[in-house]
Amino acid sequence: MIFMTDAAGALTYVSPEWHGLTGQNQRDAVGQGWFERLNTEDGAVLRAVIKEAAQAKAEFIVRFRLSRDGGGSIWAAAGAVPSYGPPDHTFLGFLGSITELVPGSEALSAQGGLGRFVPPPPRPSTAPASTLDLVADHLLMAHGLIEVDGGKSALAPLREALFRVGQEIAQKMTVSPVSSTLENGDTLH
Repeated sequence: MIFMTDAAGALTYVSPEWHGLTGQNQRDAVGQGWFERLNTEDGAVLRAVIKEAAQAKAEFIVRFRLSRDGGGSIWAAAGAVPSYGPPDHTFLGFLGSITELVPGSEALSAQGGLGRFVPPPPRPSTAPASTLDLVADHLLMAHGLIEVDGGKSALAPLREALFRVGQEIAQKMTVSPVSSTLENGDTLH
């Protein structure tokens, strides 16, 4: 599942799978609202990692527990890459991915830090629902793996692609369906 933040690390977008996984509406998750779904012991770790990453404008990885509606929790892994845009290569925030971890792969405690994020394969509960989110997820995987076999020269175009996909996701968030009536009485959606 894809998420985006602003330069301070506040959530600006989370894909629809968030609601299915946590029971929290997307609009309630933005800003700092998504921290309500974190296990109370894990919130401090995640806040510290995001703050450090925002200050350093660096990639980050983190493992934490998410609370579900009706009780219970799951372990999740998240990571993100910084996004830059005009003018002058301005730091805009992060584009990242959250994946539910396979049962039995749980960490003993929340942990995280700065570093390259290679997302684990998505589970059905966190698999991207839209094609654009799926593209972002694959680009994030490619970004995490690009230097493994010497592909460093492809890193700049890959980051550009991540930025462009992030722009498209942001555009999708701001465009809402509007109905208007045509001259012949038909409705345009």
